[in-house]
Amino acid sequence: MLHFVIIGAGECGARAAFALREKGFNGDITLIGAEPVAPYERPPLSKEGLVLAHEPKFVAALERYADQRIDLRLATHATDIDPIGKVVTLSDGEQLSYDKLLLATGASARSFPGIVGTGERIRMLRTHADATGLRPALLPGRHSAIIGGGFIGLELAATARKLGADVTVIEGLPRVLKRGVPEAVAEVITQRHRDEGVDIRCGETIVAVEEAATGAIVRLGDGQELSADLVLIGIGAQPNVALAEKAGLAVDNGIAVNERLETSGADIYAAGDCCSFPLALYGGRRVRLESWRNAQEQGTLAAANLLGAGDSISAVPWFWSDQYDLTLQIAGLADGATTMLRRDLGEGAFILFHLDETGRLLAASGIGRGNAVARDIRLAEMLIAARAHPDPEALTASHVKLKSLLAA
Repeated sequence: MLHFVIIGAGECGARAAFALREKGFNGDITLIGAEPVAPYERPPLSKEGLVLAHEPKFVAALERYADQRIDLRLATHATDIDPIGKVVTLSDGEQLSYDKLLLATGASARSFPGIVGTGERIRMLRTHADATGLRPALLPGRHSAIIGGGFIGLELAATARKLGADVTVIEGLPRVLKRGVPEAVAEVITQRHRDEGVDIRCGETIVAVEEAATGAIVRLGDGQELSADLVLIGIGAQPNVALAEKAGLAVDNGIAVNERLETSGADIYAAGDCCSFPLALYGGRRVRLESWRNAQEQGTLAAANLLGAGDSISAVPWFWSDQYDLTLQIAGLADGATTMLRRDLGEGAFILFHLDETGRLLAASGIGRGNAVARDIRLAEMLIAARAHPDPEALTASHVKLKSLLAA
C-alpha cells in the first residue's frame, strides 16, 4: 500500500490530507505537526481569536482524522529527509518510509534584528499559544508598542484597542502597508487607527529594544525612548526551509517548486507559505504567498498532483485584512501597473484597479465596511484570471456592473 507523508499540520497540510481522501486515495497518510494541537486556521489569531481567547478554529474535528484514516502525529517534527532512500526521520527517532512526500512547513514570525530571543515583555505572534499568551498584556491601562505597520501589526493594534490597551505602532517605512497596498487604501486604514486612538509613527529607526522587570523600552533613532508594558514584533514572516535545505532541495525565497508544486527532489512536493513558485498569470514570475486561501488552494492542488494529476497553479493571489469594521481585500499583483483607476461604491468604500501599459487588469485593491467590496473584488479577480482588458470608463462607473465586463 502506498504511503504519503505530509510534514506540516497547518491549514495547507491538513487540507491536503483530507483532499487526498476526497480524491479517492486509499493508501496510508501520515500528517506530522510540531504543535500539540490539531491543525487550525491562523487568521483569527490576530483578530477575534485573540480578543476572545477561545479555542483555535480547527480545520476539522479531531475524530475526522481517525475517520479518514489520517495518522495525525502532534508535538512531533521531522528532523531529516533522505530523498534517495525516501525516508523521513522524526524527532522521536522513528523513521517513516514514503512513496510521496509533501512539505507544508509554513513560515515563522520574523525576529527583529539584534534581538536574539523574546521574553515576557517582548513577544511575537504566530501560534495560538502566542495569541493566548498576549491577551493579559492587552488590558485597559496597559501600553503596547507594536513594531511593524504591516497586516499583522495593524490587526494586533486594532485588537489591542478593542481590549482597551493604549497602542503605539512603529513603522520604519514612510507609511504603513507600504508593501502591496496602495497609498489611498493605507491612508484610510491609518486614519481609522488614529480615530481609535492608536499612535502611528512612520519613518522611525529603532536602535534597540530592551526588556526590564516591569516593562520594555524601545529606543528610537532620534533619541526618544518609548516605554511599554509589552513590545509586539510584527514584521512579517520567513519560510521554514531548514529541513528542505538540509535535504539538498533547491530554495529560492522559500522551497523552490515548479508550476505543479514539485520540488527539485523526486516525489517531493511543497505547498503553502513555505514555497515559492512560478505564476504563469504574471509571466512566470516567481512568488511566495502568505495567505489563508493560498494555503487552502495549494493543499488541494498538491493532493491532486501527488495522485498524478499534473495540474498547474492558476489561482489569482488574494489577500484580506479585517481591522475594526473595515475590510481590505486585494486580488492580483499590482507590480508592473502603469495606470490606477478608482471606482467608488458609496459610504466610503472604493476599489482601485491597476492596469498595465496595454490596459490589462493586473490587480484590484478595495476597502470598505463589512462586505462592501467583496462582490466586486471577486468579479475583478475573475477579470484578472481572464487576462481581461476592460474598458477604463466602465471600471470607474459604479453604475456599470463589473459582471457585464466579463462577457465583453
